Amino acid sequence: MLSALHFTKQLGREIRSLLEAGKTAELGGLMHEHWLNKRGRSVGMSSDRIDELYALARKEGGATGGKLVGAGGGGFFLFQTEDRRRLRDSMTRAGLSEMDFTFDFDGSVVLMRNA
Repeated sequence: MLSALHFTKQLGREIRSLLEAGKTAELGGLMHEHWLNKRGRSVGMSSDRIDELYALARKEGGATGGKLVGAGGGGFFLFQTEDRRRLRDSMTRAGLSEMDFTFDFDGSVVLMRNA
C-alpha cells in the first residue's frame, strides 16, 4: 500500500509539471496510470458500472485517460480527450451529462454558505 501511495505522489508531481508547462495533451496518459494504480489498491475503489463507463470513454469516446472525482456513490468523471464532441456523445448515450469547468488560481473559494 505504501509503495502505491508513493507512486500516486510521484504521478501528482508529474501532472503538476505538465499543467505548469501547458502540456495538457499529455495529461491523459498520467491520469490513466493513476486510474489503474488506484483500482489496484482496493476492489472497493470502483464498481462494474464505473469500469464500464471508463472503458467506454476510452474506447468509443477517445479519452486518453480519466479520473473519478468524489466519493460515497456520487461524483464526477474527469477525462482528457482531443475530441470533446466524440467523448460527450458517447457519454450522453450512456446516460451521463457534461459539466464544464475551468482551472483557476484562486485556491479554495466558498461559493455558498448555510446561514
